[in-house]
Order: sequence, then C-alpha cells, then structure tokens
Amino acid sequence: MRGKPGDALDALDPGCASSAPRNDLDREQVVDIQRARILAGMLDVAAERGAGNVTVAHVVARSGVSRRTFYEIFEDREDCFLAAFDEAVGRIEAVVLPAYRRGAKWRERVRAGLTAMLELLDLEPGVGRFVIVETLGAGPQALERRQHALDRMASAIGEGSEEKERSQALPPLTAEGIAGGVLSIVHAHLVEGNPTPLVGLANPLMSMIVLPYLGPAAARKELERPVPRRSRKSNGASFNPLKGLEMRLTYRTVRVLMAIGEHPGVSNRRIAEAAGVSDQGQISKLLARLDSLSLIENSGFGQAKGESNSWYVTERGREIEQAIREQTNGRH
Repeated sequence: MRGKPGDALDALDPGCASSAPRNDLDREQVVDIQRARILAGMLDVAAERGAGNVTVAHVVARSGVSRRTFYEIFEDREDCFLAAFDEAVGRIEAVVLPAYRRGAKWRERVRAGLTAMLELLDLEPGVGRFVIVETLGAGPQALERRQHALDRMASAIGEGSEEKERSQALPPLTAEGIAGGVLSIVHAHLVEGNPTPLVGLANPLMSMIVLPYLGPAAARKELERPVPRRSRKSNGASFNPLKGLEMRLTYRTVRVLMAIGEHPGVSNRRIAEAAGVSDQGQISKLLARLDSLSLIENSGFGQAKGESNSWYVTERGREIEQAIREQTNGRH
C-alpha cells in the first residue's frame, strides 16, 4: 500500500539526518547483476546457435548490457563462455551434492544425485545442453573443464568398488567408462530433442551403474524400482534471476529503481541525489525509461501546481527489485 507523498518527502527533508534516500546497493553489486545477465545471455545464445556461432554482439543483445560493460567484466568471448560453464556446473552441483550426501549407502547416494541432476536438466534444458553438448565444440579449455566435471562424476561412481565383498576392486577405468556412458546417453537425448523427460532415464542408468559393482540381481532391482516423476518445481534460483527484463541494466538505472522502492513518493531531485546523477536531464531520461517499461509510475501529485513529481514502483518493478536484492544478497 502506498504511503502519502508528503511522508516520504518529509523524511528526506534537508533538515533531517539524511537529505537523500539511503540506497545500500553499491557498484560492485550492480556489476554482479550485470555479470549474471551476461552469463545467462551466453548460455541462452550458445544453446540456440551452438558455441562456435556465438559472438559478443549476440551476448550483449540478449543480456541487455552494453559492449563496454561486457569488456569491463570479461576479457573476451571465450572468457565469458568459460565463466558461464563454471556457473552452470555450479548450478548443477548445488542440487546434486546435497542430494548425494543424504544417502547412507553408495547406491542410494548415487541414485539421489543422479535423479536430482536429471530433474534439474528437465527444468532447465538450456543448462544441460550448454554443459553437456555445446562445450564439445568450444575449444580446449572448455573441454578441460568438461573433463574435470566428468572426473568428479566418475569419482562418485568409483566408490562402488567399496561395495564389492567377494572380489578385488574394479580398476578406475570402470568408473570412468560408466560416467562417460551416462553422459553420452544424456547427450543423445538432448541433441535429439527427445520429448521423454530425462528423469525417466534414472532407472536404466542406475542399472548400468550398479551392474559392475553389485551384480545382475541389483541391476534388475534398479530397473524395477518406481519410475521417478518429473518435478514440477525448480530446485533453486533460476540461472538468470532477471530473465525477461527487456532493458539495459546499468549502475544508475538500478540505483534509481532501488531508491524509488525504498522511498515511495520520492521526487526527481531526491532520486538524482541517491543515484549519484547530477544531470537532471539524464535522471529524467532514466525515469522515462523505467516508466516506459512499467517498472515505475508517477502519481502526478502536485504536478498541476508545478511541484515535484512523485514516483512509485509498480508491481512488476517490485518483482525486479526483489530479484535484484535476492541476486545481490546471494553474492554478498
């Protein structure tokens, strides 16, 4: 519910302790948000066009930042691609590792981790295509990172050697081959655009994983287990917390939005002070841009008398403001 314009303006009176809206969003946090949008743009474009066909122009157009901002954050296209890969792998590990660690026995740990991964890739297919498919054509550094991720999977699978009681432990190459097989099957489904949910592969993949370690009987049991259902909810925050925001996200634009959200009814002059913009013409352009995107609105109080504008954040603007706060809180 809106407060009275006078209340906000009185609180910002020069005679008060603070003569400008207090805005705790610093430049580093805005850079974090811009970086997240660039990485999400790289992931989306690479999944659509193929890693070898992505240019910086494609990425900045999709992410809504300037070319200058891109090069302030990343050295070049490859640097951005590798950072996006690390971010995507971290996104997968954020749901796989907690699931894996909850299991008491090796077989249950592997099943829980595998199912969590397949569910996430069903919910965010772009992440899976980026990590599993597009890195194959993205150069040696990307392939090296992909191999490291595969090695971690093989390490978890290789713990199955400890389950063997009547024979010697299998060589490490066994786990490496199984991990590669799992990735190859998921890769084929992603490339073919198979409409069957990936989580439906959990049972046959688990059967393949346990066979060398626990034998045919255990492998059959994995096939006969209830088929996991596709999750309807995401396992965490979206890779792109501000997806769908069709605007260029700059430090000053964000501070303007945050200032209005923190101080409903604030005037142009007070917003300019909070955002560090001395040029009133520039602040007017920033406000007009946010207004055109329906992120803020001017109540019009006092305009007939030539008094200050009175700005409020809209419902959509509040969603964006909240996404910004969640993004910055998650990194600081």
